[in-house]
Amino acid sequence: MENTKVSIRIKEIEKSFGKNKILDKISLEMESGKIYGIVGYNGSGKTVLFKCICGFLKTDAGEIWINQDCMHQTTDLLNNAGIIIEEPSFLERKSAYQNLKCLYMIRNKVDKKWLYEVLEKVDLNPESAKRVGKYSMGMKQRLAIAQAIMEKPEILILDEPFNGLDKEGVKEMRELFLELKQQGTLMILASHNKDDIDILCDEVYEMEKGKLNKIR
Repeated sequence: MENTKVSIRIKEIEKSFGKNKILDKISLEMESGKIYGIVGYNGSGKTVLFKCICGFLKTDAGEIWINQDCMHQTTDLLNNAGIIIEEPSFLERKSAYQNLKCLYMIRNKVDKKWLYEVLEKVDLNPESAKRVGKYSMGMKQRLAIAQAIMEKPEILILDEPFNGLDKEGVKEMRELFLELKQQGTLMILASHNKDDIDILCDEVYEMEKGKLNKIR
């Protein structure tokens, strides 16, 4: 996968729920081939920021530009992106391969060889008939990552992507993300684990009281 250059420019965006201001004039510029870490306590606004970038929430003020497209002006949802935000949804009675196939068929002709390769990248057996409903939390997280990367997206938005993974699983997924970075993917990552941030991220920002401050 060789991605074309992509950029995200966030210009003084604001978002409130009632009287509670979650995002307060946040600005940030991001580009291909880098991993951007967002840290902060629960409720600091990381997930709200991610949802605004994806187009799932509309900002109250400011602009978000994806290349030359302004969110909610020229486009409503972020295209060509792999996304993990909050708990992923699966077809619980289907296998891992069947889950990928059902999603992949929405916009693509089924490529069994490629989907098998994607599952192998996240260390899931593509030939297993085991129902996803019987998966452990860690196996479901691996499948969520497979779903996020299967269409070779230019952008990955990952909110706590290591949840439920054991030590070996974390190591494997870090290696996968670094490989994708080398291929030109733009990644935005939120994690409570300092090691994840230190090992993976080129730039690190902290969310606190609605503000985003660069700390590295």
